Amino acid sequence: MSNAKSVGSKSNVSKKKNYAPQFKFERAIDALRGVNNIAEVGRKYAINPNLLYLWRDQLVERGAAVFATAPDKEVNELKAKVGRLEQMIGKKEVELNLLKNFSDFYSSQNTT
Repeated sequence: MSNAKSVGSKSNVSKKKNYAPQFKFERAIDALRGVNNIAEVGRKYAINPNLLYLWRDQLVERGAAVFATAPDKEVNELKAKVGRLEQMIGKKEVELNLLKNFSDFYSSQNTT
C-alpha cells in the first residue's frame, strides 16, 4: 500500500516550464511598463510574478551589454566563417589541380 502512495505522489510533481527567449523578452517588456502590471501579466499568462520580476531585472541588467557586444560578436563570427570557407575553397582548388595533373599525366602515357 505504501508503494502505491509513493507512486501516486510522483505523478503530482509538476514539471518546470521552459519559455522561449522571445516570450521572456516580451513579458519582461510588459513588466517594465509598470509595477502594477506585473500581477496582471502574471495572471494573463499564468506566470509567477516573481519570475516576471526576475526576467525584468535580467533585461535591465543585460540590456546595455546586448547592444554593445552583439554587433562585434556577429561580425567576428562572420569573419571566422568566411575564413573557414576560403580554406575549404583553397583545399578544393589544390585537389582539382592534382586531379588535372594526374589526368594529363595518364592521358600522355596512353597516347605514347
